[in-house]
Amino acid sequence: MLNLITPTTLQRYEDIAANIKPERIKVFIQKAQELDLKPFLGYILYNELIKNLDTDGTLKDEAPQHYKDLLNGSEYLDEHGHIVLYQGLQPVLAYFTFARFIEADAVHYTATGPVTKRYDNADAVPIKDIVKLVQQQRSTANAYANETERFLLDHREDFSAWHYNHKNKSSRQAGPRIRGVDKSEFNYPADNFSTKQFITEFLN
Repeated sequence: MLNLITPTTLQRYEDIAANIKPERIKVFIQKAQELDLKPFLGYILYNELIKNLDTDGTLKDEAPQHYKDLLNGSEYLDEHGHIVLYQGLQPVLAYFTFARFIEADAVHYTATGPVTKRYDNADAVPIKDIVKLVQQQRSTANAYANETERFLLDHREDFSAWHYNHKNKSSRQAGPRIRGVDKSEFNYPADNFSTKQFITEFLN
């Protein structure tokens, strides 16, 4: 599968240790593309973008300009005549990749099960701090994704395959999320089925 960014691209946003193999970074780029970026862009727009990639991961010379602007960023005037400096999809994907890398790098899988990594000359970062770091990276990715949403809305005539999805936006926010509320009878007091109250009312 072609990657929209390379391990070298990530160096523009965060420092990565030289001893980390590029092949390992590429795995997390692919995961971020498939699990974070594809749901955000939608399958049709995502696949159209991938089809315009060259073998080295850059957009083909003959790719439509609006795809180049989507990936690499651009400066344009919005409908009110204001200058908008759009950073592109690269930082979105970069920070989603960092989040997945940090999360996975904190744990080492052994024959007896997963363990927290330990180092001779340094202390391992506590799990709670790892969680905070992951949330920070995802929050940064989401901030850039909000810019992409604005770009797509401002250029909706070029991206008819993309549709704004509020549920998708809430699902990619950092931290725990409530996807829905179960309003079945299991969420009502057992002795008060005749007058249905939400469980939150019962607890209050």
